[in-house]
Amino acid sequence: MRNLFTIDTQDYDSNGTVFSRPSVRAIIIEEQKVLMVHSLKYDYYKFPGGGIDTGEGMEEALCREVAEEAGRMVVPGSVREYGLVRRITRGDKTDIFLQDNFYYLCDVGETVGQHLDDYEAEERFTPEFVIPQHAIETNRFHDHHGRWGIVQERESRVLEMLMDEGYFQ
Repeated sequence: MRNLFTIDTQDYDSNGTVFSRPSVRAIIIEEQKVLMVHSLKYDYYKFPGGGIDTGEGMEEALCREVAEEAGRMVVPGSVREYGLVRRITRGDKTDIFLQDNFYYLCDVGETVGQHLDDYEAEERFTPEFVIPQHAIETNRFHDHHGRWGIVQERESRVLEMLMDEGYFQ
């Protein structure tokens, strides 16, 4: 998978302990809009996705996360690699938090009910098809409470790459 970019805050002890949490993210495009999860509490957009559980494959994790966060089923056979974004920041419980975010293009079909984690429910995660520029502007021009701004910048940069590469034409 191609490397898209790395976000490295360099705010950690480089000789310290590392916690690694790989994740998958879904890029779902329909009619010039992209399916994003909108945090109604903090007003930001993110791609549906999340951490890969132990023993779980990438595509399996992607399908599970899209169903949980966006309430949609990934169409079998539609998953295609897009790229990798590495995030390195100071961790909450360890010195370094390392997250490889694997982005996949895919299609969705059937609607199912969301199954949100406690923090996702508290943030009132809502799936929305949005114009990419709207998600970018929302993510970049609102206060996102400290470290969450890194996530919003990551998602904005991926959206800009998709736009530059002609995915919304």
